Amino acid sequence: MSYRFNAFAVAAALALVAALAPRPAAAEEPDLIFKKSTVWKLLTPDDKLAVYGIDDPDVDGVACHFTVPERGGVKGMFGVAEQTSDVSIACRQIGPVKFKRQLAQGDEMFRERRSLFFKKMQIVRGCDAKRNVLVYMVYTDRIIEGSPKNSTSSVPLMPWGTEPPPRCGDFVK
Repeated sequence: MSYRFNAFAVAAALALVAALAPRPAAAEEPDLIFKKSTVWKLLTPDDKLAVYGIDDPDVDGVACHFTVPERGGVKGMFGVAEQTSDVSIACRQIGPVKFKRQLAQGDEMFRERRSLFFKKMQIVRGCDAKRNVLVYMVYTDRIIEGSPKNSTSSVPLMPWGTEPPPRCGDFVK
């Protein structure tokens, strides 16, 4: 009995620390592009796949689209369903690239809670300086278990108009 209490206390303390920890400047809320039902439910909302679009808050000219499952049913209707870890991402250069600040490898671009307490989805970015490519990875994690489910997208930095592309390696700490 005391083992379960201790494990719960540790998990609760970790959740509290994570909630109160300072967060990096995050992207604004993503734009919902569309949803598609995957499992029909009779009297409650269907399970769906939702596609969102978001601009990189630290790199002008780059946007990402990600797809996440959204559970329906009674738990989904009340916002307490734990969402699955399946996520996918595609990022592209949509204009001239301009870095707003120095970046670190693996910097968080976006974070969203995927369950009431312990699961979150994150989009992080890095730079492949040799190839001058920004690399975006989306993954979900849990405080205790983690999840290997992830997806990666690359954005080669290309000239836009007459401007040569910046070198991402010049903006990574």
